[in-house]
Amino acid sequence: MTDNTIPALRDFLVQRYDELRKRLTKKLGSPEAANDALQDTWLRLESREEQPGGIGSVQNFGAYLLRMAVNIAIDHQRRDSRLLSASEIDTLLDYSDPLPGPAETVEARSELNALIEVIRKMPLRRQQIFLMIRLERLAQQEVADRLGLGLRTVEKELKLAHDYCAARTGRSAEPRGKKIK
Repeated sequence: MTDNTIPALRDFLVQRYDELRKRLTKKLGSPEAANDALQDTWLRLESREEQPGGIGSVQNFGAYLLRMAVNIAIDHQRRDSRLLSASEIDTLLDYSDPLPGPAETVEARSELNALIEVIRKMPLRRQQIFLMIRLERLAQQEVADRLGLGLRTVEKELKLAHDYCAARTGRSAEPRGKKIK
């Protein structure tokens, strides 16, 4: 490469700007994109002048500049596709955090402590049944087998435990998703 390649490319770009813009507009489908790409091509040529080694031998200035501008336009499209639209930004800003705040955390801990105290006041067998089913997530039949009780007794004790907790915590004994008629 000679030291004159980059200045010669810049001169070619200036002299044939309209022709290059027309050809680039056809390739890109947008005169604005073509103008932006050619402007950035000029800027890249300006910045390369100071680099040792340069760009090597160029046989066809027009083809070289068009390829360079198309590559720049592709880079712009990739960059722009990673940007969020205004509506996407608004959606993100409107997103509410599903995690409880400090006030909700304190309230939940208080309710949990109250429930623990209520459970401690239940008869021992009822406590065991309630905790095995609700905390350990065991099936009622498994609890009956482990405690040597009948399934009907486990069902009755679980119902009594729910009613007891509901009455002392001020909550409904209605299971989630079911309505009492």
